[in-house]
Amino acid sequence: MSRPFPSRSFHSREPLHRRNGKIRAREVRVIGDAKEQLGVMSLNEALRLAQAKSLDLIEIAPNATPPVCRIVDYGKFLYEEAKRNKDSQAHQSASRMKELQLSPTIDPHDMQVKMNHAVKFLCEDLKVRIKLRFRGRQKAHKQVGFDVVNKFVKDIAAYGQADSPPKMLGDRDLNVVLSPLPRAKRAKNPHETEAPPTPPKSTQKAKPKPEDEAVSESETV
Repeated sequence: MSRPFPSRSFHSREPLHRRNGKIRAREVRVIGDAKEQLGVMSLNEALRLAQAKSLDLIEIAPNATPPVCRIVDYGKFLYEEAKRNKDSQAHQSASRMKELQLSPTIDPHDMQVKMNHAVKFLCEDLKVRIKLRFRGRQKAHKQVGFDVVNKFVKDIAAYGQADSPPKMLGDRDLNVVLSPLPRAKRAKNPHETEAPPTPPKSTQKAKPKPEDEAVSESETV
């Protein structure tokens, strides 16, 4: 009895982007190296334009009619695409949100713990919602809660900023949303571990061994 062949996953050998001689369409819509529209032309004409500038012709929209191609250096094109993907991922991460709960009577230690959590989330490009809830008689002294939240926002300013001033939602919830600062403007993440510094090399000369001293003394005698 014959055994069935094990299933194999075949990966397409089709390139990520067709370029130059790999493009199959006879007619293409061309975008120039300065991202200007050059119109529809034959593939051969588009290839000649790209070769005249020592650039590549890259198919960027193969399913369009006719396919859209761009004249650009292929390495530069891949760099731009990778940067767009990275920015898109950062935007998606920023759309997610973490929430931290405070109270008007929070003690300094708990406040520092909440602050550390907020720094960690902001350094991961996550938004942070700060919520302070007033209970019982605390609702008669809401300014205390505003002072707590405003201090939190001020102390976290090196990592994120408030989308808008703190405001009440209903009768007992005070809220503010913090968005992470751009990485170039953000303070260094204190949760990242630093490599221990390498000890400096000793500048002292090695002491001569006793045999060496005996030899040197016999030479001078």
